[in-house]
Amino acid sequence: MSAEAADREAATSSRPCTPPQTCWFEFLLEESLLEKHLRKPCPDPAPVQLIVQFLEQASKPSVNEQNQVQPPPDNKRNRILKLLALKVAAHLKWDLDILEKSLSVPVLNMLLNELLCISKVPPGTKHVDMDLATLPPTTAMAILLYNRWAIRTIVQSSFPVKQAKPGPPQLSVMNQMQQEKELTENILKVLKEQAADSILVLEAALKLNKDLYVHTMRTLDLLAMEPGMVNGETESSTAGLKIKTEEMQCQVCYDLGAAYFQQGSTNSAVYENAREKFFRTKELIAEIGSLSLHCTIDEKRLAGYCQACDVLVPSSDSTSQQLTPYSQVHICLRSGNYQEVIQIFIEDNLTFSLPVQFRQSVLRELFQKAQQGNEALDEICFKVCACNTVRDIMEGRTISVHFNQLFLRPNKEKIDFLLEVCSRSINLEKASDSLKGNMAAFLKNVCLGLEDLQYVFMISSHELFITLLKDEERKLLVDQMRKRSPRVNLCIKPVTSFYDIPASASVNIGQLEHQLILSVDPWRIRQILIELHGMTSERQFWTVSNKWEVPSVYSTVILGIKDSLTRDLVYILMAKGLHCSTVKDFSHAKQLFAACLELVTEFSPKLRQVMLNEMLLLDIHTHEAGTGQSGERPPSDLISRVRGYLEMRLPDIPLRQVIAEECVAFMLNWRENEYLTLQVPALLLQSNPYVKLGQLLAATCKELPGPKESRRTAKDLWEVVVQICSVSSQHKRGNDGRVSLIKQRESTLGIMYRSELLSFIKKLREPLVLSIILSLFVKLHNVREDIVNDITAEHISIWPSSIPNLQSVDFEAVAITVKELVRYALSINPNNHSWLIIQADIYFATNQYSAALHYYLQAGAVCSDFFNKAVPPDVYTDQVIKRMIKCCSLLNCHTQVAILCQFLREIDYKTAFKSLQEQNSHDAMDSYYDYIWDVTILEYLTYLHHKRGETDKRQIAIKAIGQTELNASNPEEVLQLAAQRRKKKFLQAMAKLYF
Repeated sequence: MSAEAADREAATSSRPCTPPQTCWFEFLLEESLLEKHLRKPCPDPAPVQLIVQFLEQASKPSVNEQNQVQPPPDNKRNRILKLLALKVAAHLKWDLDILEKSLSVPVLNMLLNELLCISKVPPGTKHVDMDLATLPPTTAMAILLYNRWAIRTIVQSSFPVKQAKPGPPQLSVMNQMQQEKELTENILKVLKEQAADSILVLEAALKLNKDLYVHTMRTLDLLAMEPGMVNGETESSTAGLKIKTEEMQCQVCYDLGAAYFQQGSTNSAVYENAREKFFRTKELIAEIGSLSLHCTIDEKRLAGYCQACDVLVPSSDSTSQQLTPYSQVHICLRSGNYQEVIQIFIEDNLTFSLPVQFRQSVLRELFQKAQQGNEALDEICFKVCACNTVRDIMEGRTISVHFNQLFLRPNKEKIDFLLEVCSRSINLEKASDSLKGNMAAFLKNVCLGLEDLQYVFMISSHELFITLLKDEERKLLVDQMRKRSPRVNLCIKPVTSFYDIPASASVNIGQLEHQLILSVDPWRIRQILIELHGMTSERQFWTVSNKWEVPSVYSTVILGIKDSLTRDLVYILMAKGLHCSTVKDFSHAKQLFAACLELVTEFSPKLRQVMLNEMLLLDIHTHEAGTGQSGERPPSDLISRVRGYLEMRLPDIPLRQVIAEECVAFMLNWRENEYLTLQVPALLLQSNPYVKLGQLLAATCKELPGPKESRRTAKDLWEVVVQICSVSSQHKRGNDGRVSLIKQRESTLGIMYRSELLSFIKKLREPLVLSIILSLFVKLHNVREDIVNDITAEHISIWPSSIPNLQSVDFEAVAITVKELVRYALSINPNNHSWLIIQADIYFATNQYSAALHYYLQAGAVCSDFFNKAVPPDVYTDQVIKRMIKCCSLLNCHTQVAILCQFLREIDYKTAFKSLQEQNSHDAMDSYYDYIWDVTILEYLTYLHHKRGETDKRQIAIKAIGQTELNASNPEEVLQLAAQRRKKKFLQAMAKLYF
């Protein structure tokens, strides 16, 4: 080293390391001390502050001699300042997470543009038009950095930002903030316009299969040198910081996934792209490892994105992983399937896969819905809260306030559910001692908090409670219960506490009987009965609960079993199975019936057939309540079993009539008309009234398309129903000697009672069958002599028009049946226009005109896309229109009457003019004139208002006439189009009025 060099180094080292704040950037600029400053442990100013100051100084505008503001000059000083800013960013390894966190959008935009400039990216050239594979590595990397930042900034701008609390107002600061805000908005606008191009650039980057390089402080110095001083190193060489292909693709995939996810809020199909990119990011992180120096991904945020994508776009690949619990809960909440949410939470109490915070958020959402007036969610809220509470106590947390509030008023159902959750949330064979201790402590605390000894008994006699608490713990609990100070009425002799009673045999029997009532597990029921019969042989345990009901046709056979244990077991299994089927708990019902079938097969062929019949009925109910609701046909095996039941000829088998009823309804609902018409044995038709009725309905469906003369079955069906609705008459002589006629309803003249027929029809869902039976009853209603307003119905013409003996028919019962059938039919399909017209006619016949209009309009709306298409003429017949006219007239809506008169095939001018003469109208009158297309009616309105001196209304009518589309010289198509448009608007206005 020369003497001069040594002197310079000594002089340099003797200068202060921290320059004055006013000139620090000048100091760094002049002395080239940037690298030394950045190597400090805690440099002050920080690197990001250096970037801001360098770029601010380099972008300061200049003022010429005429005091005019000029753009920043492109001189050596400003170029060096920009280079220093780039070198600081290179020191930070171009980490966008750090740069975005500390630099504003305008500053970072300026920095990355300088990077593009120094990396030899041609200005004005679209990045999407450049082939990244042919560009120098540092140039391609600069383009990727810019476009990554662009889409990241767009995504970040879509997030809500918490406004900073404003300090004391300072005009200069406020102006500066406003300028920066406007500049940021302008940059965002440009970035959003170029977003599609940026995404294409990044998608192209994923196809690269070479490593890239990013500028370091050294390569930036090389670029700043003169070309002859680079010593052979160029921008296309491997100088710079190496970024592996996998690291680059990982960052790009993550940023693209975030961009696609943000776009998914307006285009849900894009979520699939987001899902693909996020899961590719996870794969790449697994390949390169989470400790990569140049790939920093927030893995918690990535996991959140992946879970959200699983919910929003469940994988359709059958080999892919199953839906996550998050996805299942989200889907159930969206569809309102809250019972499934409860089951997921109970299962999660074993796996602990759902975070507690997520479970609490679901409960908060349900609470909010319940507080908005949905009372049905109160029970759901308690059940979800109970699941969360059990999870809390198992993890050693305290019981929530919510649970204590919801458990202030305990009842049997709440305690039953709580015990079920506790039982299903712990695996006693694998659970640790601490887990068992937490559960035992919880159950003890619940007991101590209960005042009703009946509820205490329910918990203390439960199998889980007995298993978890040892004898000493139970004794200690008894002592604690004794120390409680119960509220005792001194006027009444105190009742001995349950805990003061010695554990005698009767107490044990009571506990077992209580468990017997609660259990639906066949194996557990059998064990309890064995224990009870071991204690006493004098009791009949099938009588323990009066809720255990078995049909009398079965109970006679069951109670004839000699062995008392077998008798009790068969009776209780069947009673519990029938109850579970009634409450639609089909899985438990199937278990109970299967156990009962296995038991009776050993000794009673008769009871075996009974159980097979009941299991057939259960399978029918299961299908109808499950896949049958979506229209999926039942399996062929089930149809064959139904046929086998209908054809069964085993003597002395007790049969329930409801099974035959359900089987026939099942065959009709699934259009097995061929079997019912041709293959049913003749003997079965004579012995089973439901099969006879089903055969007539099926045959009528088959004959319906044929000519009227061939519909013999329709006549037979008519006679059967008329006979069912007929009444038997008998004469009685009074005290005065006169003979009076007495009608006896529900007579046995027909093949079944009317109530049985109605019950059977309410099991039908097939539209054609319902329409036929409905039209039959409507026709029967219309043949009444004193009927004023007929009811119309589809297929009504296939029935006879008269009855030989009208007096024998109970028309009052027929009218009630028609109303019930229409109500039921509309519950099956509320959009059947034929059934809606029947309902409207019923209201019209009973003088309920507003309700009649509601259903007439609804019938038109459902078959015309809310009147956007023309209502079919077979729906709005002249009779329907005339009834709508009469309804409006009796409701004093006279202008509506005039407009509806135009809907008739022949316009009823007489009724229209008469209604317009009415001055006491309850409708909007002149505001309806725009819906009139008949010029004659409009001219009459003009004359009428002129005659009455109503100038304003006359002008409205003249304006309506003057519309060019109503000109009589127009082609017929134009006139029809004008009429159709006015019909549409008028009917939509009427619908809004009456719906």
